[in-house]
Amino acid sequence: MAKVSMVQREVKRKRLVEKYAAKRAALKETAANQDLPMEERFKARLKLAKLPRNSSATRLHNRCQLTGRPHAFYRKLKVSRIALRELASNGEIPGMVKSSW
Repeated sequence: MAKVSMVQREVKRKRLVEKYAAKRAALKETAANQDLPMEERFKARLKLAKLPRNSSATRLHNRCQLTGRPHAFYRKLKVSRIALRELASNGEIPGMVKSSW
């Protein structure tokens, strides 16, 4: 199990990303628009820099929904390899069987 504080920090980041997504996209579009004057694009970059760092989508990290583990994460199932093996052993994932030889 991951530390609860780390999982909560990730939840907080996710909320910030959702909150500032539209504003961040608009500022990025303004800053990248070559038709606008240089001063206006520069102001957009400054406003973008003033937004909270954790509101950037690149700061998010995928975590297992069951354990909170940040490594060995399967995106399709949203669980870590350890949780996946447990679920497969218990027969909770249809069609998946634990490998043994």
